[in-house]
Amino acid sequence: MTEHPSTTPPGRPTSYSRVTLSRIMTAVDVNLYGTVHGGVLMKFVDDVAGAAAARHSGGTAVTAAIDEIVFSEPVRVGDLVHAYAQVNWTGQTSMEVGVRVTAERWDSAEDEAVRVATAYLVFVAVDVGGGPRSVPPVLPETVDDERRFREAEIRRAHRLARRRAIQAHRAA
Repeated sequence: MTEHPSTTPPGRPTSYSRVTLSRIMTAVDVNLYGTVHGGVLMKFVDDVAGAAAARHSGGTAVTAAIDEIVFSEPVRVGDLVHAYAQVNWTGQTSMEVGVRVTAERWDSAEDEAVRVATAYLVFVAVDVGGGPRSVPPVLPETVDDERRFREAEIRRAHRLARRRAIQAHRAA
């Protein structure tokens, strides 16, 4: 009997995808209110999430959706901002990446970093032709990783239910 090779790559632990990016916010990042523009932080979040998705999937991955982004504190010029990302959940070709953003205040370096944003993004792994390709399953390693995996499944169910409800409304 001939066995056919599996099209699903072997699983990878959560820690495999973890990425951190850091940068100092400057005057070019400022909005009209004198704090860092939310769009600058959104790009930073997308950059770090994309790096985590590419690392986990072993190649190109594109942003399919930003499921949620919450800004909890303003970021100021001079702050050293860190974005931490990891793959929380995987499907056949898609991945949810969680991102936590903190800021070290330039004028109080000895204080703890402040959480300034959190986000959840969905990426799809793509091949050279731009079509979807299989991603390795994520293998949660800790209790927190397991919690993130379960919460990602809840967010996915909500996304799909919302899509079905909108499609049903449009068809009516």
